Amino acid sequence: MTVLAGYGIGRIGLGTMALAVEGRPSRDVAVDVIHAALDAGVRYLDTAWSYYRPSVPGCGLARDLGYGELLVRDALSTWDGPRDEVLVATKTGWRRTLDESGHYGWLADARPETMMADVRQSLRRLGVDSIALLYSHCDDPQLPYEDQMTALRSLVDEGLVRYVGISRVGVEDIDIARSVLGDRLVAVQNQFSPICPDPEGTMSRVCDMGRRFVCFSPLGGFLDPIDVSRLEPFHRVARRRGCSYQRVVLAWELARDPGVVVIPSARTVDEVRDDVAAASLRLDAAELAYLDEMAL
Repeated sequence: MTVLAGYGIGRIGLGTMALAVEGRPSRDVAVDVIHAALDAGVRYLDTAWSYYRPSVPGCGLARDLGYGELLVRDALSTWDGPRDEVLVATKTGWRRTLDESGHYGWLADARPETMMADVRQSLRRLGVDSIALLYSHCDDPQLPYEDQMTALRSLVDEGLVRYVGISRVGVEDIDIARSVLGDRLVAVQNQFSPICPDPEGTMSRVCDMGRRFVCFSPLGGFLDPIDVSRLEPFHRVARRRGCSYQRVVLAWELARDPGVVVIPSARTVDEVRDDVAAASLRLDAAELAYLDEMAL
């Protein structure tokens, strides 16, 4: 267990991107996945303004927007567990795109006026008066990062957001965010996995600050091609342990520091149950040393 944005949560959450973008399952299956995670003890659901699938080239139509946030709201409203224990985080600053050739992508837009508008839409979709944890989804190259953080600080001061996280950032951005947001900055969400190590050392910087380092795409991600050979050491340990390599990967990541949280994005009930089981897998010192040597 750890504390994030005032909530006591397990260190394995559920990322919901895979339930909301291209390749997503049916809505009923997605709700079942979220319910299975909650029933297994997950108390952190991670969504975003940009978790949707454009139906036409550009950033999509009005009816496309908000799919991921509405999915989380609907899943919580139909779950019979303690909803007030569940931390729901969302993000602002990115759009999902579709080009004329049918390829999906992302577009940064973290202008203060955009973030202000996004948050008000997210509040309505999630059905809350304030967002417990709002992430800046990226460092928008169109404007200084300090301006982006100042806009987030304004949202906190207005009471629309309680705590802030930042995502897809380097050490310099982390320091800027901390100087603007102070103790309202509680998390940094960066990609980390055997596929995507952390050469700049953002994980250690964040954990040394006493904040939470949240690994997105902790199993390597599913939208981009990956070098599967980097996962072979985890397959070897998994064969000896009699479990999935995904479970070994998540256990290895959690062992890096008590301040690390992982948010795998499962698309089936079996996947989410296997992910949650990683919390009880304890790798021994020899296994950790071997995986560190092979993966870092």
